[in-house]
Amino acid sequence: MTATKELAWFKSSYSGSQGDDCVEVAIAGRAIHVRDSKDTGRPGLAVGRDSWGRFVSFASKK
Repeated sequence: MTATKELAWFKSSYSGSQGDDCVEVAIAGRAIHVRDSKDTGRPGLAVGRDSWGRFVSFASKK
């Protein structure tokens, strides 16, 4: 598994620059990693690409 420090993290283009609540995402191999942008030292969440795709599809309809 890839160490989270080695990942290329990015925020959504919908994220503001105000320091608001936001998540960061990194893509690595078969997993999509998600973490809190305000507390990057805490453990994140890794999900499979298929699961991430279903989540994004569902979230974009809301």
